[in-house]
Amino acid sequence: MIFLKMISQNLTADQALPKIKQYCAYQEPCHAEVRDKLYSFGLNIKDVEIIIIDLIGENFLNGQRFAILFAGGKLRIKHWGENKIKHALKLKQVSDYCIKKALKEIDAADYIKVFEKLVEQKMKTLKSEKNIFVKKRKLQDFLLMKGYERRLVSEVGKIAKK
Repeated sequence: MIFLKMISQNLTADQALPKIKQYCAYQEPCHAEVRDKLYSFGLNIKDVEIIIIDLIGENFLNGQRFAILFAGGKLRIKHWGENKIKHALKLKQVSDYCIKKALKEIDAADYIKVFEKLVEQKMKTLKSEKNIFVKKRKLQDFLLMKGYERRLVSEVGKIAKK
């Protein structure tokens, strides 16, 4: 059975603040990650909330900035579509407003370019498939799994027939 990390430290709020600032400066975290990290330091709810307010005030913690960087990274590196990015951000407890902002920041041309690259790569793996319908279904399933919108995925049926 897997257990959460045991509380390894019991720090005061004053001791935890510089550590969490360093954590935030190293990589852009979401609010939930910072909150979990602070609890792992052994802080109580009141101290955690005060520190989070301080971090937001000093711009160490910014939900919108996190969402934009997360969405851009997942598109570029993992080639995720909007649906999968949106779902992952919701799992990280990012607000709907920040999610919408992040998805608007994705350049449409880059999004289509990544989509077309995925289609091309998947079609190479499906060359041996003789049945057009099976090929189309596999391609569409792959793209849906990657989080692309159904309206976009339905247009690739024409490509699968080649």
